[in-house]
Amino acid sequence: MSRRKFVLRLSALILLAGCAPPDAVPIAPLVPEPVAADRVLVLKGKRELHLLAGAQTLRTYTIALGSEPEGPKRQAGDGRTPEGRFVIDRRNPQSSFYRSLHISYPGPADRERARQMGVDPGGDIMIHGLPNGREWIGSDHARFDWTEGCIAVTNAEMDEIWAMVQDGTPIEIRP
Repeated sequence: MSRRKFVLRLSALILLAGCAPPDAVPIAPLVPEPVAADRVLVLKGKRELHLLAGAQTLRTYTIALGSEPEGPKRQAGDGRTPEGRFVIDRRNPQSSFYRSLHISYPGPADRERARQMGVDPGGDIMIHGLPNGREWIGSDHARFDWTEGCIAVTNAEMDEIWAMVQDGTPIEIRP
């Protein structure tokens, strides 16, 4: 093809592209930024984790808890998920359970109670995804309480929570 024909065809394409109706022009979809949750609410009895912003519930997730979920955590190894008001105080992108957000348990009252009982209050309580290499379990994980006191969700759910919950976000864990 001659240079002249090439330039004419290219010019025609450019002119035609400019005449296309607006709905024929491909537009990248707008993906909204996730809304930040201002608090997290866990209802142990219902096995639910709620992300909240003001009076609005942003997301609700079905969760698995510690292997002995009834009652508040008292000591290391009891398999219980703590109850009370805490804060998400750090995150671990290299967790052995996909990703994890650390919950500030034990608080001062938990430490004092454990001291009076002569036991270790435990710690390392997290909201986390599935064990690395076991993501195939998916939502079936929530059919059983299997953690050592943590709050577990699927990896996809953990990605949403990770994006929406910042360090310093309050978390309340109710019976």
